[in-house]
Amino acid sequence: MPHDSAAPASPLTPCIGICRLDTRGWCEGCLRSGEEIARWRSMDDAERLHYMREILPARASA
Repeated sequence: MPHDSAAPASPLTPCIGICRLDTRGWCEGCLRSGEEIARWRSMDDAERLHYMREILPARASA
């Protein structure tokens, strides 16, 4: 069956299925805050990419 190019792309998400907040209030799996997780669906792709390329990697190395 050929790939349908009109099919929607999967949503951008850093979620890896480990969903627990640590003492800093960041998810142990993706490093987003509870507020960021709640807002994620309303963010546009540019803001999601900014988090995934800049903010979350900076948290991982902090």
